[in-house]
Amino acid sequence: MKYCFAFLFAFISVSINAQSLKVSDEKTLANFYTYALTQGKSYEWLQHLTTQIGGRMPGTVAADKAVKWGEKTMLDAGFDKVWLQPVMVPHWERGNKEVAYYTINNKKINLPIAALGNSIATPKKGLLAEVVEVKSIAEAENLGEKLRGKIVFFNAVMKSSHIRPFTGYSETAGMRVNGAKAVGKYGAVGVIVRSLTTNLDDYPHTGVMSYRGIPENEKIPAAAISTNAAELLSKHLKENPSLKFYFKQNCKNYEPKLSYNVIGEITGAVNPENFIVVGGHLDSWDLGQGAHDNGTGVVQSIEAARLFKLMNIQPNNTIRVVLFMDEENSGTGSIKYAADAKEKNEKHLGAIETDSGGFTPRGFSIDANSELFSLVQTWKPLFEKYGIYEFFKGGSGADTSDLKSDTILLMGYKPDAQRYFDFHHAATDTFDKVNKRELELGAGSIASILYLMDSYLK
Repeated sequence: MKYCFAFLFAFISVSINAQSLKVSDEKTLANFYTYALTQGKSYEWLQHLTTQIGGRMPGTVAADKAVKWGEKTMLDAGFDKVWLQPVMVPHWERGNKEVAYYTINNKKINLPIAALGNSIATPKKGLLAEVVEVKSIAEAENLGEKLRGKIVFFNAVMKSSHIRPFTGYSETAGMRVNGAKAVGKYGAVGVIVRSLTTNLDDYPHTGVMSYRGIPENEKIPAAAISTNAAELLSKHLKENPSLKFYFKQNCKNYEPKLSYNVIGEITGAVNPENFIVVGGHLDSWDLGQGAHDNGTGVVQSIEAARLFKLMNIQPNNTIRVVLFMDEENSGTGSIKYAADAKEKNEKHLGAIETDSGGFTPRGFSIDANSELFSLVQTWKPLFEKYGIYEFFKGGSGADTSDLKSDTILLMGYKPDAQRYFDFHHAATDTFDKVNKRELELGAGSIASILYLMDSYLK
């Protein structure tokens, strides 16, 4: 019987919470979706950003063009205020295309390979050495001096058994980021990493790596090879453990360069001194066009705010769209934004980050205190008709997490991410992989959450 009472209490609580929403909320949300699907500009914007500008590594000419594009796009959308926030960013460029091969049974095997971001180059003539295959950093460190003069091959498979693909990514990304730093001290001469995707394909997936805190003489070149290449190399190492692997990469780290976060505002009518942020990162890796990562998040953020203008909705609080620079490399843009906000004593009520691709909307992660978490749960019934049902505790994203406090509501937009790592940091991350309707549904979803934040946060 106690379970019946518990169920009844839960049902009554949900009913009371649902009734506390304004009657007009359901209609307003429906209008957001209708306008996004019928008068949206997100797909048009994305096409320009990806096909006319392309990959946008921090510090590069393409990133500079993206900054100008973001500023113009928000001005054209009628934002009340648009400005550029200066930030010093790292500047790394890939250089000429990388080469990798080995020979087995008198046959030369060429492999798809890509330098990892921040990596140093190989010697001009390339690097040739025997390979040691490991599945983790701990396994590599246990080998210690046995790594001297060797290329360390981190061949950890990103598990396909996780329902949430980001779980598998988080389990394996540490080898990409810290693998070279971990083995350089043992005299290893290079690192190759299995690409972080559950797909078996021929596309290497790049991503950031770090030498932070180690001396210059321990820095060694690091690259990713495709998953098919990793499978083949592993097979041939079992047949011939002494085979030698060759790779050559021409990347270079330059001096930090001045760049910008692009910021646009729609001024609040009641409490203009309070801010609600919606944003994503403007930079991307250079192999593809930076479509799902994170062109989609950029255009959805601008569109979500533009829909307020289009529907003649004046927000209570100031809505601030932030296109962060340098999320992929070292996060200088988000650090700068949060530091400036703190220095100016700005009051941020909430922030939404979109950086999980432009696929079909599924829900939102919530990083907030228990009271704010409960508040968001009352909004859940409004989204069920749109197939959005996931409202769960979790991080908001790399860029907005710097704003975290005991009183702010941080949320992350979560589309269906099952295909995200097919494209993540690879040459396949191009405009043609984004579905127009899915992108627009996401913009409507983000605008809806933005509206509810503005309506109910104090």
